[in-house]
Amino acid sequence: MKISYDPHLLGPMGEQIAADYLDNAGYHIVARNYRVHRNEIDIIALHNKTLCFIEVKTRFSAAKGHPTEAVTPQKQREIIKVAQAYLAFSGNMETNCRFDVLAVLIHSLDKNTITSFSAEHIEDAFWASY
Repeated sequence: MKISYDPHLLGPMGEQIAADYLDNAGYHIVARNYRVHRNEIDIIALHNKTLCFIEVKTRFSAAKGHPTEAVTPQKQREIIKVAQAYLAFSGNMETNCRFDVLAVLIHSLDKNTITSFSAEHIEDAFWASY
């Protein structure tokens, strides 16, 4: 049975789930959807004294692969460039940073409302090489 949903709502709903998850885990969200040109970081959050650049991937099914698989090396490079721009703009180039991926897998929804999901937070998912 195919479930009907608006695919344009899936990303923002997943990002809200991720923001709530991070907030409950003690993260302080600094920015959401931080954009530089065509690239964006979904969530920038402070955890203890580490600035976390977090990519959120939401999928309704793992049939085409786990959500984390969508964070390709090309996507990682784009996120790193945006993070570098954020740090340069903030003037805080010496802060501790890391890149995380938060995968949200939707199990069920009702009328474009998520009723069941799982979230997997991968800290230090990838690194910037200089």
